[in-house]
Amino acid sequence: MPDNSWSEIESDKQFNPISSLLSETESDEINPSFFFQGAEGRRIKAALVLVLIWIGILALHWFPESNWLILGLTGLLGIQALRILLARPRPTLPASTASTPLVSLLVAAKNEEAVIGNLVQGLCNLDYPSDRYELWVIDDGSTDRTPILLDQLAQEYPQLKVLHRVAGAGGGKSGALNEVLALAQGEFLGVFDADAQVSREMLTQVLPLFEREKVGAVQMRKAIANYPTNFWTWGQRAEMALDTYFQENRTAIGGIGELRGNGQFVRRQALQRCGGWNEETITDDLDLTFRLHIDGWDIEFLRTPAVQEEGVTTVVALWHQRNRWAEGGYQRYLDYWRLIARNQMGTLKTIDLLGFLIMQYLLPTAAVADLVMAIAFNHAPVLTPVASLAFFLSLVGMFSGLRRIDRDQNQSVPFWVTLWQTLHGYVYMLHWLIVMGSTTARMSVFPKTLKWVKTVHQGT
Repeated sequence: MPDNSWSEIESDKQFNPISSLLSETESDEINPSFFFQGAEGRRIKAALVLVLIWIGILALHWFPESNWLILGLTGLLGIQALRILLARPRPTLPASTASTPLVSLLVAAKNEEAVIGNLVQGLCNLDYPSDRYELWVIDDGSTDRTPILLDQLAQEYPQLKVLHRVAGAGGGKSGALNEVLALAQGEFLGVFDADAQVSREMLTQVLPLFEREKVGAVQMRKAIANYPTNFWTWGQRAEMALDTYFQENRTAIGGIGELRGNGQFVRRQALQRCGGWNEETITDDLDLTFRLHIDGWDIEFLRTPAVQEEGVTTVVALWHQRNRWAEGGYQRYLDYWRLIARNQMGTLKTIDLLGFLIMQYLLPTAAVADLVMAIAFNHAPVLTPVASLAFFLSLVGMFSGLRRIDRDQNQSVPFWVTLWQTLHGYVYMLHWLIVMGSTTARMSVFPKTLKWVKTVHQGT
């Protein structure tokens, strides 16, 4: 998920449509502006969804005989859940140096003096021909020693190129990446956060996944470098394991692979067809995920090696970060709903996408309405079957994800230890119910300027 944003943006900022959203999909060569025509009126769309949810829950409580609808929905979601649970991840391709395409690694950095040295050292010492990759670090108006350190490091590492943006250049991380895109030469573009830690063989593992021409992007597994710190970081480790499980199993059944910001690689051709990074969203990676799938590309997932990053260590930092992730994730459904409804991604991906829309966003929002109605009508919540399925799927996914990662690291972890880590992670993950429910409600009510709170990196 996204981790490193530092600007301000109006959450309801209007786009300037150039042509009809529905007419351009007939052409194989899509005008990139086509992708940015659905973001107007996010607040109205979010409010409409919220109203429909409350009306629907009221109707289910008012007419108990209609509860078969919930059982039917649970059955359909259960079939998709079973497909995910029974899926087998695609085998990892062997590392290869048969071809060495030019790769550009991109990092947008603002006030990152604590970690920028380690980042540059790691990314400039990869097991890959030094003349076949470059590292671009964009100093986005830093006010600490980041610009000075970058200029010094550029004298030491020939692969390092530095772009200094003026303060207030705009666009946040997306604006910084778009500005350097014209300067970067790589056929493939890797995007990292300033706290990233990578293995030397990273490129030889990632690039073979692009041999299939339909692959537009590859996401590396994210791991929490400082996970032993406290309850919150241990929980984030389990959360990343859950994400790993779903990423691998969803792509294995023809579902959606997703970008997570740190450790994402994109084919330049695919990025240019989609119009670059969206500067009108607070989660550029989640937004690009949808645009790539809409344009017919696949996104692959690489479990090993992982990209290590710092987990947030306080509940306040976690709240800000997860609210940003939740809002950006929900925005893309509001922006691209017409294309999703038209099955622009393909049937398997659309089914997978709608299932996770219900589980991730609509269910937490509906659960609030369901609880209120249950109290008012003095009977049990009607969403219990769907909620039970979601909880079960999360438990199995987290446990299985942790076991896979332990096996990759040749660790023989007892069953009961993994079970305890899963229960720990499950309790930690309950915060998503509050985050998702409050985010979908807030987006439908408050037309405010959203301040992106930068994640502070301490260095590990």
